[in-house]
Amino acid sequence: MKQQIINSKLPNIGTTIFTLMSSLAAEHGAINLGQGFPDFMMSEELIALVNRAMHKGNNQYVHMNGLPLLRQRIAEKVAGLYTANIDPDTAITVTPGGTYAIYTALTTILQPGDEVIVFEPAYDSYIPNIEINKAVPVLIPLVYPDYSIDWEMVKQKISKRTKAIIINSPHNPTGSVLSKNDMLQLQHIVKDTNIFIISDEVYEHLIFDGLLHESILRYPDLLERSFVCFSFGKTYHCTGWKLGYCIAPPTLMNEFRKVHQFNCFSCNSPMQFALANYLDQKDAYLQLGNFLQQKRDYFQQLMSQTKFIPLVSHGSYFQLYSYKNISEEKEKDFAIRLTKEYGVATIPTSAFYKNENENSVVRFCFAKREDTLYKAVERLIKL
Repeated sequence: MKQQIINSKLPNIGTTIFTLMSSLAAEHGAINLGQGFPDFMMSEELIALVNRAMHKGNNQYVHMNGLPLLRQRIAEKVAGLYTANIDPDTAITVTPGGTYAIYTALTTILQPGDEVIVFEPAYDSYIPNIEINKAVPVLIPLVYPDYSIDWEMVKQKISKRTKAIIINSPHNPTGSVLSKNDMLQLQHIVKDTNIFIISDEVYEHLIFDGLLHESILRYPDLLERSFVCFSFGKTYHCTGWKLGYCIAPPTLMNEFRKVHQFNCFSCNSPMQFALANYLDQKDAYLQLGNFLQQKRDYFQQLMSQTKFIPLVSHGSYFQLYSYKNISEEKEKDFAIRLTKEYGVATIPTSAFYKNENENSVVRFCFAKREDTLYKAVERLIKL
């Protein structure tokens, strides 16, 4: 029988570094500080609400755009946080995770040959999402070591083919956070253009040091051209639920939903019923930044006993550390050796660049129990 040959749409893509490092961690019994998920329990109350929804029979399809009550609660939440007046019927769609929302937004707007500005290091889905739509990623490096945006370079990279700019704050993998000045610079650059914004805000509540999350939702002139993507999984310690949502102006959301309806149609129903009720518990997200900052600070305190050098993290689950005082190895080689020989899995920051830029930096996830972090650093001290 003749073997079928697939003309790959992503010929240069293999298994993700997250899968590789997690598999390596499991194989060698390493503590996994690589992949971004908590190892502590989520809210018992939220679990109980899911159980109650199932027992009440809320197990069938809900509306394609998301449970109406959940969309209403999201609109109320963003009104309180960002003074944004969002119509839950026309401007909010519940999605199976933030990554799906980003993919759907890009697929909605991109045509072959379009250009999308991407800041590197970048979350690993952005570039494949662009390329599968036959568009072109235009890569701009964030300025090491604070990973800020060089807005003059952005202006230079804008062309008549620029269709979108992707921003991410708080940022994965660096933990950097966009300022009000950054948002005003972006607003100035896209004014009087047809450029869209994809804003990845899945870590909106994981922000530290008294800083303010500068959401696109605070800036009406930016919102009118934006798809803003969020995650319930990151907010409520349930990444495996794969639930999020996208907010966009009605004209943009109408097109987003055309793609969504034939790709997912409807998301997990019991979880949506539970979240609609749990969103009343405002402290669950308002106190999240303090909770994760304590973990970041605890991890920093422990890591001060090692030869690793911390880079600034103002948000997310992550902090980057330089190992230039330890080794001259390439980041991937160092991360693999760290897993095999010292029993701690990390992610090489080079994996977040298309061409694997090297700065002798690895990413640690500190969204773990204190005993997990303590045991990991006990091993890292030996380096």
